[in-house]
Amino acid sequence: MKKSVLLGTLAVAALSAGAAAAATLDDVKARGKLNCGVTTGLVGFAAPDANGNWDGFDVGVCRAVAAAVLGDPMAVEFVPTTGKTRFTALASGEIDMLARNTTWTFSRDVDLKFEFVGVNYYDGQGFMVPKELGVSSAKELDGATVCIQTGTTTELNLADFFRINNISYEPVPIETNAEAQPLYLEGACDVYTTDASGLAATRAAFEDPSAHIILPEIISKEPLGPLVRHGDSEWGDVVRWTLNALIAAEEYGVTSANVEELSAGTDNPEINRLLGSAGNLGEMMGLEADWAKKAIMAGGNYGELFAKNIGESTPIGLARGLNAQWTDGGLLYSPPFR
Repeated sequence: MKKSVLLGTLAVAALSAGAAAAATLDDVKARGKLNCGVTTGLVGFAAPDANGNWDGFDVGVCRAVAAAVLGDPMAVEFVPTTGKTRFTALASGEIDMLARNTTWTFSRDVDLKFEFVGVNYYDGQGFMVPKELGVSSAKELDGATVCIQTGTTTELNLADFFRINNISYEPVPIETNAEAQPLYLEGACDVYTTDASGLAATRAAFEDPSAHIILPEIISKEPLGPLVRHGDSEWGDVVRWTLNALIAAEEYGVTSANVEELSAGTDNPEINRLLGSAGNLGEMMGLEADWAKKAIMAGGNYGELFAKNIGESTPIGLARGLNAQWTDGGLLYSPPFR
C-alpha cells in the first residue's frame, strides 16, 4: 500500500514538474515576445542606440532565441538590469532569460535556484588605470581607490586579491557601468575593475582610449553565460541548444550567408540535423524543424556575432583567445546534434 501511495505521489510531482517546465516556452509563444534581461548599457555586449534599438553580443543571443522560438529576431523586449536587480527580475518572472555578462558560480546556480545553460564568453577580472598613474601591475595598487560594481563576483574577487597580496584599497561603490565611467574619468577612483571584456568595452567609449591601460593581471575565472530559472527544464533546453547551435554553426562553417543554401541538405549529417533537413530535433523541443536555421539567420553564427560586436576589427578589439573554437585551441565546444 505504501509503495502505491509513493508511486502516486511521484507521478503527481512529475506531472507538476512537467507543467512548470513547459510554462515559460508556452508563455513566450502565447505572448509573441521574449522578455530578455540585459545590462543597462555596455557597448559591444548590450546597449541601445539613439533610437532605442538594442545591439551587441549578448543581445545577439536574445535575438537568436526569439528567432528559434517565434521566428522573429525582433520579437524581443529588452529589460535593462543592474548587478543588484538582475536576479530578482529573473526569479520573479519579469524576464524569461538573463543574458547580461553574468558569471556562472556555484551559489548562483544552486542557492539562487538558477540554471546556467552554457558559456558565451570566457572571461576574467582585470584592472584599468590611467596611464599617467604610472602603474604597471595590480600589485602596485596599495592604497588605491577602486570603482567596483556592487552585487557582483567582482566585488568579492577584489577583496580576495588585495588580502592575498597584503595590500589595501578603498572601495568606491557603483551600481552600473554608466555610473562608473564619469567617476573614473573625473578621478573619483584610481582604478576601475570588472571583467576584462567590460574594461575593453568601457575604454573604447572614452574620448582618448590610449590614455588608459588594462593591467596584465587576470585575477579570476568569469564564465559568462545566459541563465534561466530552476524547474524550467524545457525552456532551459531551448536557450541552451540555441546557444549551442550558434557555436556548432561556426565549427561546421554554417553562416548567415550560406545557411539558406545548406538547409536544403548537405553531405554532412550533423549539419542536416542542425538545420532541420534531417531528423526531428526541433520537434523534441516543441519548436519548428528549422529553429536553428532561424537562430543563425538572426545575427550569424557565434564567430559572426563575436567579430561584429566585440572582435579585433571593432573599437573594443577583443581577440578570440579562450573563446576560439576547440579546433583552434579555445574552449568553445558544442555537444553533438544527434
